[in-house]
Amino acid sequence: MADLRFQRNFGIAAHIDAGKTTTTERILRYTGMIHKIGEVHDGAATTDWMEQEKERGITITSAAVSCQWNFPTDKGKVDANTKKYYFNIIDTPGHVDFTVEVERSMRVLDGLIALFSAVDGVEPQSETVWRQANRYKVPRIGFVNKMDRSGADFLMVVNQVREMLGAKAVPLQLPIGAEDDFKGVVDLIKMKGIIWHMETEGMTFDEIPVPADMLEEAHEWRGKLVEAVAEYDDKLLEKFFEDPNSITEDEMHEAIRKATVDLSIVPMMCGSSFKNKGVQTALDAVCRYLPSPLDIEDTAGTDPNTGETIYRKANAKEPFAALAFKIMTDPFVGRLAFFRCYSGHLDAGSYVLNVRSGRKERISRIMKMFANKQNPIDFIEAGDIGAAVGFKEIKTGDTLCDEDHPITLENMFIPEPVIAIAVEPKTQVDVDKMGLAISKLVEEDPTLRVNTDEDTGQTILRGMGELHLEIIIDRMRREFKVEVNQGAPQVAYKEAFNTTVEHREVLKKQTGGRGKFADIQFAIGPADEEWLKENEGKSFQFVNDIFGGSVPKELIPAISKGFEVSMVNGVLAGYPMTNMKVRIFDGSYHDVDSDAMSFEICARSGFREGGRKAKPILLEPIMKVEVLTPDQYMGDVTGDLNRRRGVLEGMDSRANLQVIKAKVPLSEMFGYVTQLRSMSSGRATSTMEFSHYAPAPHNVAEEVIAKAKGGKKVSA
Repeated sequence: MADLRFQRNFGIAAHIDAGKTTTTERILRYTGMIHKIGEVHDGAATTDWMEQEKERGITITSAAVSCQWNFPTDKGKVDANTKKYYFNIIDTPGHVDFTVEVERSMRVLDGLIALFSAVDGVEPQSETVWRQANRYKVPRIGFVNKMDRSGADFLMVVNQVREMLGAKAVPLQLPIGAEDDFKGVVDLIKMKGIIWHMETEGMTFDEIPVPADMLEEAHEWRGKLVEAVAEYDDKLLEKFFEDPNSITEDEMHEAIRKATVDLSIVPMMCGSSFKNKGVQTALDAVCRYLPSPLDIEDTAGTDPNTGETIYRKANAKEPFAALAFKIMTDPFVGRLAFFRCYSGHLDAGSYVLNVRSGRKERISRIMKMFANKQNPIDFIEAGDIGAAVGFKEIKTGDTLCDEDHPITLENMFIPEPVIAIAVEPKTQVDVDKMGLAISKLVEEDPTLRVNTDEDTGQTILRGMGELHLEIIIDRMRREFKVEVNQGAPQVAYKEAFNTTVEHREVLKKQTGGRGKFADIQFAIGPADEEWLKENEGKSFQFVNDIFGGSVPKELIPAISKGFEVSMVNGVLAGYPMTNMKVRIFDGSYHDVDSDAMSFEICARSGFREGGRKAKPILLEPIMKVEVLTPDQYMGDVTGDLNRRRGVLEGMDSRANLQVIKAKVPLSEMFGYVTQLRSMSSGRATSTMEFSHYAPAPHNVAEEVIAKAKGGKKVSA
């Protein structure tokens, strides 16, 4: 059994272009996994292995790598005190279109390095990543990258993390110099300076006394650091009041570790990954402060037979339990399922139970992943991350466990798609190939949805953004050799009810022999606010208020299913329904003619008839937009956003640029990047992410509904 105290499963997450992949590349170099650093802009980074990633210089799919780090090292030397730490690292994308890659990585990681650009600070996607880490209670270390860039300001970023993310950010270091003069850092725990040697790619360093001009500032921030962790440890607090200098390094590390694991503080560090500065100290901090699989709470799950909550400890002797968090199709080995093993021991060639499908599956091979390379291993144990081959059927979020000890682990949150395109195969040969390609891509990517338009017969792909769908089409062409014609992007509207109404629906069909009979009385309308808060990600609230057996209880699930299935096509324009509540309170049945199918059909027609009376409205996706522009284009940019029905939410300045924040309907944002470039001579940039759904204005709703109904002008 591996000693789990020396295991770290962590991810690297941040806004686009903060340096995640560059940092991962340095980690692989320092841990001896690669011998030449590959740069993102050259398309040579280890974890950006897809063709599309190399061409665009962005990360699209999260990549897992494993490595070992010797800690503590004294100026790069390994001695008897040095322990080998085992890392599983996941490099995640920054682009909001691939946010599910971050989401599923967070679900299985124990810790996180949150990267920030020293120039840009907390950006929109930094906030999204932070929210995801909060959702899964992931302890994190902040690393302020790009300290060598013009306009770099470490303490400004620390302040933004406090104010914008609501985190207790505590610097462990102060930079020595900034921009071109960034040479090293002051370690506030040791009260020593560190200067890296550039001739060894930053692998070795010198310890120096704290520079004289920084002594006062260093003492001030050390005091703040001691205060922040002393609050967490009563003994330290006593020592701090008696003599702040009596606190030892080990006591500081211990208190910082406890506070970090408990999510009470976020230790902040700085460096420049591209210039090979600061990554090693960040790795030391990972060993010191981020939790091992033993430090996190026991994994909670549900017994599929009884519905009770059961727990699994991170121990190889416990029954096996793992969560499949990512599916990948490899041209050579077929379907690969990445999974995090929470408890137990699994040998290659043995069987596991997939709780969702109820099937026994044979794991023919287990791999350790290194980006897109697989290294076969004989077994995997609690606390580790691996990939398995041999599944007949598997989906993202499936629980794999010991067949004698079933458990269902909590699934991950999957965001809803907001944009759609119609695709059709170019030739007859492409018809079957397209079906196969789409089924494999949907299996890999839970945010990609597919359905067929009943009127046109076209296949509709729905995803998280224009870039997301562009990459999907590109992958179909390259990986699956499918040529497709595609339509213009469409907005993924939704429908909702505005009021609650009561309705009675009766189904009566007499054909020769046994007929069909169902009778239900129900209230249909918007879901309760409280219920929506408690059930994040769900949109159908069903309440059974039938007493006295006017409808037998074994038929109730059929009624619930009838309503839920109907939500796929709303009553206004056929868009999916969201946040609906159905309360069934009366009805009747026939001893011979009533069955589950009758009540399901009755619920479906009840949805259509009752729904029309519940004042249905059209909802459109609203995007959170942030534009960085030089001063002289401010007026043009804000005017343009207003024309796009945008609501301005605030302005700010950041490193000689103005930051404009707004909420704008997605339907108005197609082609915005090109428009912004021409408006600002290429000097303004923008980021956009989904915010929420809101009722569409009357004129917009009328137009959308008329289009959906084939051009007939229908009042909303």
